[in-house]
Amino acid sequence: MCSLTPVLAVVLGAALCPALRGMPLPEFSGDQDFQLFLRKSLEFTRKIKGDVAALQRAMCDTFQLCKEEELLLVRQHLGIAQSPLEQCHSRSFQAEACFSRLCQELQSYHSSLASVRELLPTHADLVEQLQLDAANLSSNIQQQMEDLGLTTVTYPAESRGALPVFSSLFHHQVGSFFILADFQRFLETAYRALRHLARH
Repeated sequence: MCSLTPVLAVVLGAALCPALRGMPLPEFSGDQDFQLFLRKSLEFTRKIKGDVAALQRAMCDTFQLCKEEELLLVRQHLGIAQSPLEQCHSRSFQAEACFSRLCQELQSYHSSLASVRELLPTHADLVEQLQLDAANLSSNIQQQMEDLGLTTVTYPAESRGALPVFSSLFHHQVGSFFILADFQRFLETAYRALRHLARH
């Protein structure tokens, strides 16, 4: 897994939080350690994205749940909201809020992936690896917050995305489909930001 130094944790914040993208890159952006961090992070994120995509294909093959636009009404009925990273997009960016939200969302995905594991028992090992990856990334960010002396921001319990409870098998299937779709979007945002930094 990617182990980050305190200085690189600040850069991770810039990578994941678009509000910082317009700011000049730090002087150490050409540093070998930083470039190594970017390569490892891109490789790690790409690996996770690939695993999520494999589970999305399994959902499509097994349950014929393949296109989001065909399921949006069911999503609305289930009350599944996407998790915007407002704390990272705001012009009034604060590192504590951004990092805390990233950790919280990763922890939420770690929990909600259990719903996918129940539906796809033959892919249980892959789901468990994704849960481990999400937990490790969250742990890395939390550790860097501590190293930087940042304070963890606690959000209201109702915003934490508790483990979903579904009233029918179909709702369980659709809910799990969107858990994977949202996780993939989360990872794509991180990947694009890291790749943008790697080009400088």
